[in-house]
Amino acid sequence: MPGLRPNGNSGSKSEQNYCFQMPLHYPRYKKKDYETMPEWKLDCLLKEYGLPVMGDLNDKRKFAMGAFLWPSQLE
Repeated sequence: MPGLRPNGNSGSKSEQNYCFQMPLHYPRYKKKDYETMPEWKLDCLLKEYGLPVMGDLNDKRKFAMGAFLWPSQLE
């Protein structure tokens, strides 16, 4: 994300600080799962990994697919 330092912090106190956290299990969803996942579930998933929950539903879906799917799974 633009403006983030290597530790995940933006340096600005007015912005939320994010720091990637690796939970015990990596999500095993497929592209179709992300395309139909309700917004509340996407929010929970992104928060669980310490990732930003910003934008509309399409933005969140694209972000989650980019973060958790391998490039070969996006096709």
